[in-house]
Amino acid sequence: MSNIISIVTLFVGILFAVSVHEAAHGWMAEKFGDPTARLQGRITLNPIPHIDLVGSILVPIALIIIGKITGSLFLFGWAKPVPVNPYNLRNPKKDNMFIAAAGPLSNLLTAVIGIILFVLFKTVLVKVTVLAMLLLNVIITSIILAVLNLLPIPPLDGSHIVEGMLKGEALYTYQKIRPYGFIILIVLLYIGILDVILMPIMNFVFRILGG
Repeated sequence: MSNIISIVTLFVGILFAVSVHEAAHGWMAEKFGDPTARLQGRITLNPIPHIDLVGSILVPIALIIIGKITGSLFLFGWAKPVPVNPYNLRNPKKDNMFIAAAGPLSNLLTAVIGIILFVLFKTVLVKVTVLAMLLLNVIITSIILAVLNLLPIPPLDGSHIVEGMLKGEALYTYQKIRPYGFIILIVLLYIGILDVILMPIMNFVFRILGG
């Protein structure tokens, strides 16, 4: 039963973090003049409009189950990209940087709010295991999603931020890696680069939370 609760709370935490992330992209795009995301119902914390059947459900569930069995959790997934029409943006290149950054920044904000809530209500949460696990999973998945998406590897948000800062030959050279971005990302995740970045952050967060 405890394993089932753990899997469910982790899955709910992932869906919430992803929904915040995608809604933030759409919200920021609308602020810069593109209402496409709102018109398609994507500026919402309801996870259903953001769900990609394979990337948001099947792959994460499979990896969570495998992780529980093997004791080594490698989590990966994706949601439907929020549509952005660059022709509606006032300054497409510059605006796209802010739209891209809105996703991971919203996850960092979610993690900070979650940490504050956990610290304030810790005495209550330790008595309600499900709520404690759910809030912890929201915090952890939000941090992972933020850090992962800030990597400057196409098609992650970090690559759009970098492209907004480059021009000319430098931009052209950088865009050449786009077809290989997914392969590069999988290799980096597999060899533990993300762990090297995340572990100091997570250790710091757990110290704040009290172990």
